Amino acid sequence: MIVIGITGASGVVYGKRLLEILKDLGEETAVVVTDPAKIILEYELGIKEDEIKKLSSEYYSPKDLTSSINSGSFKFESMVIVPCTMKTLSAIANGYANNAITRAADVTLKERRKLVIVPRETPLRSVHLENMLKVSKEGAIILPSMPGFYHRPKTNEELIDFIVGKILDVLGIENNMFDRWTGEME
Repeated sequence: MIVIGITGASGVVYGKRLLEILKDLGEETAVVVTDPAKIILEYELGIKEDEIKKLSSEYYSPKDLTSSINSGSFKFESMVIVPCTMKTLSAIANGYANNAITRAADVTLKERRKLVIVPRETPLRSVHLENMLKVSKEGAIILPSMPGFYHRPKTNEELIDFIVGKILDVLGIENNMFDRWTGEME
């Protein structure tokens, strides 16, 4: 199982697309959507959280600190927070497990499982970078939503799929979401 956290930063499309692909691949997922993310889903994508619920195997309230994903005894492979707000990053970096996403991230790190954080903020302050370094030193993977352009994307979907493909790569899931660099220019 892969736990997906969607927080209230711009770029919720990355989380939705990741869930779509994981569902198509038959991967089990548990998802948590914060209240601010629900607002962003409506604003950026014109959808309600019910659309996200349909894409996941399990759905948890961000306020539910008693859910299975919040315990180290519950087995899940990895966690992806996409997009990740700087508030959520700060909470994780400083051990402030105040909701289901930050608690599950805390569990992921303490159990030495794979945690992928996809920050969506620009420009970055020094404290943002320091928090990224803190969680990186604990084993988290920082995967900023910065698409490449060597594959000559022509649509927003291709830019989104580039980032989702990179997330899948980090999770060790085979994919062909984007054309990979071969070292040769056309």
